[in-house]
Amino acid sequence: MSVPVFQPTRPIAYGRQHITDDDVRAVVETLHSDYLTQGPKVAEFEEKFAAYMGARYAVAVSNGTAALHLCALALGVQPGQRVITTPITFAASANCVRYCGGEVHFADIDPATALIDLQQVRRLLESYPRGHFHGLIPVDFAGLPVNLEAARQLCDEFGLWMIEDSCHSPGGFFTDLQGREQRCGNGQFADLAIFSFHPVKHIATGEGGMITTNREDLYRELLKLRTHGITKDPAQMQRNDGGWYMEMQELGYNYRMPDMLCALGISQLTRADEGLARRRQLAARYDAAFADLPAVRPLACTPGHAYHLYVIQVPDRKGLYDFLRTREIFAQVHYIPVHTMPYYQGLGWQPGDFPLAEAYYAHCLSIPLFPSLTDDEQQYVIDCIREFVAG
Repeated sequence: MSVPVFQPTRPIAYGRQHITDDDVRAVVETLHSDYLTQGPKVAEFEEKFAAYMGARYAVAVSNGTAALHLCALALGVQPGQRVITTPITFAASANCVRYCGGEVHFADIDPATALIDLQQVRRLLESYPRGHFHGLIPVDFAGLPVNLEAARQLCDEFGLWMIEDSCHSPGGFFTDLQGREQRCGNGQFADLAIFSFHPVKHIATGEGGMITTNREDLYRELLKLRTHGITKDPAQMQRNDGGWYMEMQELGYNYRMPDMLCALGISQLTRADEGLARRRQLAARYDAAFADLPAVRPLACTPGHAYHLYVIQVPDRKGLYDFLRTREIFAQVHYIPVHTMPYYQGLGWQPGDFPLAEAYYAHCLSIPLFPSLTDDEQQYVIDCIREFVAG
């Protein structure tokens, strides 16, 4: 096959933020306001984000990792407690447990979806006495939602709390047993859900994160934990010396999100559905383009897929990765299995512990998918992949 006729005018990354003039104006207006942090834009972003997800409460924080850490703290993770997650995720999904001194255990994936396999979770839970494990952190990988209804039933049966890592899935949903669409992060099944606003995510603020929940007790705790463990609420204080008074009631952190980034998030949120529709349109075009190529296997999908990533599996992943770079296409790999990282190997995990996750990793590649990807750019990506596969 010859070199594609179209030539891109810019490198094509696997993901890219989309910043509009309205986004810029929103940030500039906040820069000219009285508040750069701890001001009204934080509460506004939280309220609008919670409404979009269908949750009662939202807490804005400095990034997705901070969100995970605060969730683990709010749920009381302590040294020696054991929490289960997937090996196919960014390391923060596991690290948040380690920050609190807890122990991380992994369950292998469903090879069709790369999501944590809840049957594997059940087998793990049944192999130990009840009470051995304390929590579950499922991850909506690539934008494909975990069936949280099934996960909740499992958690209730074995007495676990649940954090939904929804960083890849704002706007995504799964269908429950009653045929209702359950949006990721709506708080109906998980105790807490977390989101990231990293530039390649659906909503981009540079850095930033959000926690959603329907539990008022956890919401109140998160508000304190993100601001040094301090409260100014007279109803919660042990005493009140006056209008200036505040109390540090526990050890918290400075995990606040500033107003200017919240202003950007509010502006981005107005286009969230538009961006999601474009991601799904692009994914459908990839599906059609690769349908006749046995060597290119996309992950399974459902109607509620939010398509943070479009992941294919190919026999020669490194060959295709390197070839695409020669054509100014910068694909990425999501993810190196967490249990194979040197830190986690130091805790006793070894290659071979989760063969399905490792087999997935050996062949996976995330190809460009973001709302501002043009049709011509996408066709160029498709043509280059087909050229490589044709040999």
